[in-house]
Amino acid sequence: MKQGKKLTVAERNHVATFRLVPANWLISKRMATTWVIINRNSGKPRTIPAPQK
Repeated sequence: MKQGKKLTVAERNHVATFRLVPANWLISKRMATTWVIINRNSGKPRTIPAPQK
């Protein structure tokens, strides 16, 4: 599994819209339609839709 990266301010705001605590998540993959984020504590991945441009 790819190593996660710290979220930027815009990414934190987007993750928060899904009722997730941004401090608990790292971004693993940024694709055009989806993002794969990983929980810092459990390591469990989760897929969320990417923001609309």
